[in-house]
Amino acid sequence: MDRAGIDRRFRHRKIEGVRVSTDEGPTLRRRRLGTELKRCRERAGLTQENVSRHFEWHAAKVTRIETARVAVTPRDVRDLLSLYGVEDEQYREALMELARSSRQKTWWTDYRDIMRPGNFVGLEAEAASLRAWEPIIVPGLLQTEAYIRALMRTGRATDSPQHIDRRVALRLKRQDRLTGTNPLELLAIIDESVVRRSVGGPDVMDEQLRHLIDIAKLPNVTLQILPFDAGEHPFLGGSAALLEFRETTHLDVVYLEGLAGDLYEEQHSEVARYRAEFERLSARALVPRLSLKMIESLPRA
Repeated sequence: MDRAGIDRRFRHRKIEGVRVSTDEGPTLRRRRLGTELKRCRERAGLTQENVSRHFEWHAAKVTRIETARVAVTPRDVRDLLSLYGVEDEQYREALMELARSSRQKTWWTDYRDIMRPGNFVGLEAEAASLRAWEPIIVPGLLQTEAYIRALMRTGRATDSPQHIDRRVALRLKRQDRLTGTNPLELLAIIDESVVRRSVGGPDVMDEQLRHLIDIAKLPNVTLQILPFDAGEHPFLGGSAALLEFRETTHLDVVYLEGLAGDLYEEQHSEVARYRAEFERLSARALVPRLSLKMIESLPRA
């Protein structure tokens, strides 16, 4: 499609407004911006390859922008919207403001060198709710410092003490989401093996189990244990998390962690499928009261 054709297509199209909310953090703003830019490109009938060739960009740059893997400058946004034939000045300015605000520094900026690709920490920091399944270890948001250090000693035996300290500090800082302003709604479903597997020795595990009992009393935390006799289920492949956002449910995302790498699933149909599977898994797990009763019944140091 030539440029004139693009202009005609958009000149008479009313484009939905984009609200820049002060309640959102830069990670969510970047994802909203990527979604809007993708929608504009598709309306213009252009492929990511078309756009990359036009600007002589690296082939993956457009993909990274639309999936919020990289920050985008207001100038890039302006140039993209011009290519897409978007003339609505209010809409253009709203997207450029999203680009500006999505580049703001956050508390986790100083930890980027030790964070996994994909910025899960940023998503977690801005989510309204999180559904997590853990088959091996206690979920990170519920771990004690001693438990974290025991895991680090095994999984990162070659790291320096200073590096380990920074990783521990990051994980503990993440836990502020459970008790701060607008606390995260957490549903944590863990396999029975998690509470029976000794990590760090009897004393460390005893402290961790007592911490689970205490933190499960928070009104925004729901802890369930999937017993051994629950049998097979769709999440046998590994840990999973579903992050959900207020007022922008189209940006909900599933995070799957594995040895081969992390995967972010954002397709609406797939997110809906995982949401349904989480509900089924929760129904098969012990209710919170019985889950805590199981923990309390375990032998202690």
